[in-house]
Amino acid sequence: MDVFLGIVIVVVLIVLLRSIVQVNEYERGVKFHLGKFSKIINPGWRVILPIVESYKKVDIRTKVVDVPEQDAITKDNVSVRINAVIYYKIFDAAKAVLEVENFYYAVSQLAQTTMRNAVGSVSLDELLSEREKLSDSICKVIDAATDPWGIKVENVELKDVQLPEDMKRVIAKVAEAEREKAAVITKAKGEVEASQNLAIAAETMAKTPGAMHLRTLSTINDVSSDQSNTLIFCIPIEVLDAFRAGNGGAKVVKEIQKLTRKDEE
Repeated sequence: MDVFLGIVIVVVLIVLLRSIVQVNEYERGVKFHLGKFSKIINPGWRVILPIVESYKKVDIRTKVVDVPEQDAITKDNVSVRINAVIYYKIFDAAKAVLEVENFYYAVSQLAQTTMRNAVGSVSLDELLSEREKLSDSICKVIDAATDPWGIKVENVELKDVQLPEDMKRVIAKVAEAEREKAAVITKAKGEVEASQNLAIAAETMAKTPGAMHLRTLSTINDVSSDQSNTLIFCIPIEVLDAFRAGNGGAKVVKEIQKLTRKDEE
C-alpha cells in the first residue's frame, strides 16, 4: 500500500511539474481547452493540464523578413531583379495562430507577389528615383492584407534594384550626356556674363578721362615684372596732344618727326 501511494505521489508530482509552463515577457501563449481556443496566456508561470489543455507560444517582437530576389518587369517593359526587407510584428497572437497556418511563410509569399505587382505598375525612371514612395505603397498593401492575421507591417525597404548590363550602359550614356549639356550651358552663361562685364567696363573707361592711361600703366607694370620680356607699345594720341599744348611740345613733336624720316630714308 505504501509503495502504491508513493508511486501515485511521484506521478502527481511529475504531472504537476510538466503542467507548469513559462511564458517570457516577449511572448504570448494561445491556450486551447479540449481543442478549442480558451484565452491568451500572459508572461509568467502558468499551469497547463496535460491531455485536457494545450498551448502555443507566439513571439510578439518585431520580425525581419528578407524577401529573396524577384524577377519583375516594369511598366515600360524593362526586366529588373529586386529584393526587399520587411519589418512586422504580431499585435494579436490568437489571430496569428487561428487565422493563418504559418504566418512567417505567408508574409514572405505575400511580399513577393506584392513587390512584382508594384514594380509592374511603375516605369524604370520612377522605380529608380522614387524608391521610397514605392516602398510605402508596398507596405500599405501588405499591411492591409495581413491585418486579419493579427500582423502589423511596420516598414518595407527595397534593398537593391539590379538592371541588365545593356540598360546600365544606356543609363551611363544618358548621364554623361546630361553632364556635358550642363557643362556647355554653364560655359555659355559664363561667356555671356563676361561679355556684359567687359562692355560695362569699356563704356565706363570711355566716359572717364584718363582711365585708358591708368589701364595702360597697370598693364605695363604687370608685363614688366619679368625682366626677360620685351615690351613694345604705342603712345596714345592724347600724349602727343599734351606735348603740343604745353611749352616746347611742338619742338618735341618736330624732333620725333625728324627721327621718323631718317629711319624711313
